[in-house]
Amino acid sequence: MNRVLIIGAGGVGRVATFKCVQNSDVFGEITLASRTKSKCDAIARRLPREIRTEVVDADKTPELVALIQDVRPNLVLNLALPYQDLTIMDACLETGVHYLDTANYEHPDEAKFCYAPQWAYHDRFKKAGLTALLGSGFDPGVTNVYVARAKKHHFDRMETVDIIDCNAGDHGYPFATNFNPEINIREVSAKGRFFEEGNWRETEPLSVKKQFDFPDSIGEKDIYLLYHEEMESLTKHFPEVWRMRFWMTFGQSYLTHLKALENVGMTRIDPVVYEGKEIIPLQFLKSLLPDPASLGARTIGKTCIGCWIRGEKSGKKRTYYIYNICDHQKCYKETGAQAVSYTTGVPAAVGAAMILKGIWRGAGVFNMEQFDPDPFLELVAQWGLPFVEIFPDADEI
Repeated sequence: MNRVLIIGAGGVGRVATFKCVQNSDVFGEITLASRTKSKCDAIARRLPREIRTEVVDADKTPELVALIQDVRPNLVLNLALPYQDLTIMDACLETGVHYLDTANYEHPDEAKFCYAPQWAYHDRFKKAGLTALLGSGFDPGVTNVYVARAKKHHFDRMETVDIIDCNAGDHGYPFATNFNPEINIREVSAKGRFFEEGNWRETEPLSVKKQFDFPDSIGEKDIYLLYHEEMESLTKHFPEVWRMRFWMTFGQSYLTHLKALENVGMTRIDPVVYEGKEIIPLQFLKSLLPDPASLGARTIGKTCIGCWIRGEKSGKKRTYYIYNICDHQKCYKETGAQAVSYTTGVPAAVGAAMILKGIWRGAGVFNMEQFDPDPFLELVAQWGLPFVEIFPDADEI
């Protein structure tokens, strides 16, 4: 029976653990580990069957190796911080275990994320005969698989891809983030980038805005152009696409507070001296904000994440829109987490199942779009994230 080790006990770790427990035909012994064991224990108490909980500092490869050797998992689900991707990959290589994560590597001292440091592990994983699956969340993750499905079934040639992420939920706070505040604010505060005609073009943070009419009664929302990591792998694996962009919704209260925090230096990631001690302003801000894992009970509304793709099929132009709608309160009722965590945690568990069942398997480091999209999307729909696909009349978003 497959053993799995899940590292990370935030909202995403909670959801992924619930899904693994619910599918005992795939997942046998489950261990949940975090720097704070009490968080693991709190999740374990909500589960319908027993799991093991442990303490580990994911910044320290020797600790990870010792835990993996004790647990002897077939697969490690890295749901910790993206700063820790490389130490966990190192531990998996040393112990001969498959690897999966949901977000690409970031250096703690630089607000930049890219796949290059992890792609550099390809030959080592290949030589070891191990699979490393990167970005098995929703975006990145399911959005990558949506693009692969579009190419497989609906296009001879894709021309433009717009990935559109809407969180129409309301948690009632004037300012809070729906996932790790440090990662969220670094991502949103960075300059925007999009791919066009073979080049990456840069924009000032949140300076490009459109309006998009979302389905399922969500309605019209402002969407802002950001850089997001799945574009790096998608432009590599689908070079026919001449333009690719990523868009996300933000409420006015969030943007107003974020601008004020930036203006007073609270989003800085470099150390400052306070009362004789060095602190990182963004890390201090994180300690003041609501824990994203605590937002589930009070968050209402829905998310809508999908891909708007234009291209050609059988000599005719077409527009294709594939998306998922997820309800915050339904997610909370099932797992105790809101939809942002749910839409990441479910694909993480499904990606793990794809590897353990041998459906997605290869030696090396892979992104989601490199595998057959159909079995993944079938299972992710069964486990709570069905998709809708339509062919709109409009060309542009």
